[in-house]
Amino acid sequence: MEFRTYNEALNYLYSRLPVFQHQGASAYKKDLTNTVLLSEALGNPERKFKSIHVGGTNGKGSVSSMLSAVCICHGMKTGLYTSPHLKDFRERIRIDGAMIDEAYVVNFVNAAIPLIERINPSFFELTVAMAFSWFAMQEVDIAIVEVGLGGRLDSTNIITPELSVITNIGWDHADLLGPGLENIAFEKAGIIKQNIPVVIGEWDAVSGPVFQHKSEECKAKMHIASENPAWEGHVFEGALKGSYQQKNMRTVWEAVRVLQDKGWELDDDQVASALNKVEELSGLRGRWDVLQQKGPRIVADTAHNEPGLKEVMQQVLHSSYETLHMVLGFVKEKDLEKILPLFPRNARYYFCKPALERGLDAAVLQEKAAAFGLEGLVYSGVAEAVQAAKEAAGKDDFIYIGGSTFVVAEAL
Repeated sequence: MEFRTYNEALNYLYSRLPVFQHQGASAYKKDLTNTVLLSEALGNPERKFKSIHVGGTNGKGSVSSMLSAVCICHGMKTGLYTSPHLKDFRERIRIDGAMIDEAYVVNFVNAAIPLIERINPSFFELTVAMAFSWFAMQEVDIAIVEVGLGGRLDSTNIITPELSVITNIGWDHADLLGPGLENIAFEKAGIIKQNIPVVIGEWDAVSGPVFQHKSEECKAKMHIASENPAWEGHVFEGALKGSYQQKNMRTVWEAVRVLQDKGWELDDDQVASALNKVEELSGLRGRWDVLQQKGPRIVADTAHNEPGLKEVMQQVLHSSYETLHMVLGFVKEKDLEKILPLFPRNARYYFCKPALERGLDAAVLQEKAAAFGLEGLVYSGVAEAVQAAKEAAGKDDFIYIGGSTFVVAEAL
């Protein structure tokens, strides 16, 4: 078996390997066995470059992209690994903002077929191995590596980074990470390494002691971003637009300060410049992504759990508009009892199902939403829902697209 095109190789991966984004919990591997086997077979590429490891419930993709932009602006050859992708698989693996070569994906998959058949890794496990191999081959100066899910048993957790970053802790994937915030914090704290400093983005009474215990156990100096005002006073006119990004920028500033203490030559003005160009430098999309500025205004955001949506809905409600239109879809396992009360009642809803196995049926969503006073119609897909909202909206209206990463991906 040998693939000649990028699409052939990608279709093989999707059909052959368990994909969490499509299947959910059944594709999640709760140990590092496969990752270690893959890494050893590839010559342990993760040992051939420096890295920064970024985990947390929300904001880890934004923080990873910001740190990538900072490193690029300082002339470092910078790898960036994030997940999931929105439009193209190659978005997950970038160097200096450029996506991994299609030819490398094809060659990697062809060479890995015997390994895949023997080990039977998940899609995510193989993707991590591909990313680390690409970064090593391209001899990056630094790689910013975003945790996929959890931390302790995540496939990315075979790296020994220069710095670990945990943005925050909130309710998400409790079915996999544990029933309480302490359990979730314990799994996220798994990226804290022996004698490696760690930045905690947001401190709270529940997760804080978990991080403190793990840091003391690992002799890892802990830095709390929310207690450091040094980032304030900078102007970020071109920065990511979500109001919640202020917390993420504060976390990045603290990470920069820790790296400066380690001897990294990072200039504050250059850091500020980088944060004004994150989308341009890193390729980040889907975070308060303004698809149309006016006539009507259209914004898409990938927030999909309770703490993330709470932040985003506050920004929606503080926006100006005549009528609010909400294009909404979810995956099946979301706890709608916690999420739906966050959405405004004084809006028109366009319910849709993202086009994947895990997608929640739009009619089911409509019924559940009605119990919380959210009224709207059902559409056959995301594109149809977005088109209906555009046709119904006036020039001074606001269209919000979200509920799921996959809804945003289709909208884009």
